[in-house]
Amino acid sequence: MYRGDTPGYVILKDGTVFQGFGFAAPGKVFGEIVFNTGMTGYQEVVTDPSYHGQMVTFTYPMIGNYGAAEHLLESGRVHSRAVVVREVKNTNWNRTCPDAWVDWLVERQIVGVGGVDTRALTRRIREHGAMTACVAGGADLRVNDLLEETRAFPSLAGRDLVHEVTCSEPYTLSTTAAQYHVVAFDYGIKRSILKNLLEVGCRVTVVPATYTPRQVLALEPDGVFLSNGPGDPAPVEYAVECVRGLLGKTPVFGICLGHQLMALAVGLSTYKLTFGHRGINHPVKNYLLDRIEITSQNHGFAVTPPETVTRSLEAGADLSALDPASMMLQSDQGRVQVSHLNLNDGTVEGLRLLDVPAFCVQYHPEAGPGPHDSLYLFREFVQLMEAYAGP
Repeated sequence: MYRGDTPGYVILKDGTVFQGFGFAAPGKVFGEIVFNTGMTGYQEVVTDPSYHGQMVTFTYPMIGNYGAAEHLLESGRVHSRAVVVREVKNTNWNRTCPDAWVDWLVERQIVGVGGVDTRALTRRIREHGAMTACVAGGADLRVNDLLEETRAFPSLAGRDLVHEVTCSEPYTLSTTAAQYHVVAFDYGIKRSILKNLLEVGCRVTVVPATYTPRQVLALEPDGVFLSNGPGDPAPVEYAVECVRGLLGKTPVFGICLGHQLMALAVGLSTYKLTFGHRGINHPVKNYLLDRIEITSQNHGFAVTPPETVTRSLEAGADLSALDPASMMLQSDQGRVQVSHLNLNDGTVEGLRLLDVPAFCVQYHPEAGPGPHDSLYLFREFVQLMEAYAGP
């Protein structure tokens, strides 16, 4: 086991302090502390732009045991401000992952703290919610001073983080088998998503989050994709307005933050979850196909559920037995079908707009990491584009 001699601390805004040892880069960082329950995929997690502004606690007790590699990156840089683990490994014995995890973090100047009681830290976050924290490693650290700085650090709620991760200029990806042109908004898009769009026969033009409906339609897309991304969807008003201007004019498919933006665009509302969903084993019921999918998730906000779902939760009813017809909503774009629910807590995991060609899901069908139960959604997007184009 790798263990450093440098002092390390995790300091929560509520005054709770966890002591361990610093590894990777020395220093102090501030942000919202969250936890991820995945047993694998630590490199994909920290390079996922949806974690921008956050610090990740891994609940699996040993992280770094299979190394790191370029092909596992979900973006060009690390977005998680810090990494918190129980036990950290710095091995590179896997021939597909030639880099050692700690060395890889050091090269990217990411602060890490190991030796932490991550079970206790996770329970604290579950009971009191994701909160601002400080992760620090190094000599001459004064806990009281760090706590004061932590309490002065602004919350992520109400902040537009999309503009910090979106691309500055459009770019195009394609294969020789491409049949459909998709314009994908980069709110913090993962490489796995682009890979899956290419695999179902799409040529993808990735555009900045600030693109307008006129700019998008001028590219003559067969469909529009709304990507994942970090933070609160409510302050990203320019994206909501753009989605509103595109609905009904071209097929639209949204994932994660894209799901929330589509919901806001049709007049639904969103709210902040207590501690969010971040892991690769969340059970989701697909009511349209009458089946349960195991899904990969990473979000701290969600779409407000219908009253039917809320009443069922209060009554302790079996969510999987709900009638899909009872979960219909009226919106600014006509009828909206709640197509998916999280069976753990009733979170809205999918929407279908019945009067315009559009649908979205809260979870990550591309996984990266995670199960592949939901890859069919990319094919459904292609089928929607085929139907909209006509014979």
